[in-house]
Amino acid sequence: MAINQLKRTSLYDVHVAAGARMVEFGGWHMPVQYSGIVDEHRAVRSAAGLFDVSHMGEVEVAGPGALESVQRVVTNDAAKLSVGQVLYSPMCTPSGGIIDDVTVFRLGEARYLFIVNASTTAKDLAWIGEHTRGAQTLDRSSEFALLALQGPQAQPILQRLTRTDLSALKSFHIAAEVNVAGVRCLVSRTGYTGEDGFEIAPPWDEAPQVWEGLMETGRREGLMPVGLGARDTLRLEAGFMLYGNDIDETTSPLEAPLGWTVRFDKGSFIGREILLAQKEQGVTRKLAGFEMTERAIPRHGYPLRVGDEEIGRVTSGTFGPWVNKSIGMGYVPKALTKSGTPVDVDIRGKAARATIVKLPFYKRTAG
Repeated sequence: MAINQLKRTSLYDVHVAAGARMVEFGGWHMPVQYSGIVDEHRAVRSAAGLFDVSHMGEVEVAGPGALESVQRVVTNDAAKLSVGQVLYSPMCTPSGGIIDDVTVFRLGEARYLFIVNASTTAKDLAWIGEHTRGAQTLDRSSEFALLALQGPQAQPILQRLTRTDLSALKSFHIAAEVNVAGVRCLVSRTGYTGEDGFEIAPPWDEAPQVWEGLMETGRREGLMPVGLGARDTLRLEAGFMLYGNDIDETTSPLEAPLGWTVRFDKGSFIGREILLAQKEQGVTRKLAGFEMTERAIPRHGYPLRVGDEEIGRVTSGTFGPWVNKSIGMGYVPKALTKSGTPVDVDIRGKAARATIVKLPFYKRTAG
């Protein structure tokens, strides 16, 4: 896609003024880094980082049939959501492949808001709309910006800009009417980094005011702007999957470590029959994590081997700045997913040794 055809978030000028290196991502002009991926990554783990994720899409389902419509398209059980709660779930095809992984906010008795990936927004909107009954499907993507404030200092930074008691906002809950730096926002205690934090949705044009307010008040804690580069290394350390790399329409939630999101007991949903058959028969491959045991960095697409046999390919790989080792994920035969199993990563024809390990690579300690 030509540069002049890329979409821009309402924070584009803020990023350019901050010296961000801008790249194409999912049809958007987005910051990949500011001061550097390693520094930004470590800031999120040790203090706090602020991300622009306004490229992600928002789809609302509202009306008397909203719950039934949501239940039809997600594998998790939205009936368990109270107003103000958030759900993570795949959406699957009839053949059990993953259309997208989404978060669903219950905003009201018959109002649900999907947060969907940027590259799949149009596809997701059409899919949800096709399967909605007795409710409206609304594209809200142009109305909301989305900022992610992540890290151990996220709460005290955000608390200085709002009178809402953030300590009362639990993980995977949302507050719909929060004044942040003079702007009314949706605020959820969610994120994609493995740290505590918040995702803040102001009206599209008012995002710069919120961003600048957060950066100013967060300076004392070491808050840094963070680009998509560190967002990727952070999520991989935390064992989170990236749609299009680790999961897609050729993978099922039971092959990925997402079986916990498939609630067969809730009743009918798209893909249920195939997924139930997979559960009963067992899957033949699973997404596994691995650590390099020699100096090498795995990259997406590199073959995984045992001896001369290719057993899979790297779906995500990088050097983890906080865990201080090269790490990756890939689908391998189920029999080879036990921790300690040796595998090789084929890096341009040379075998580099690695070991299967349990995900995640990094887990935040309480407090």
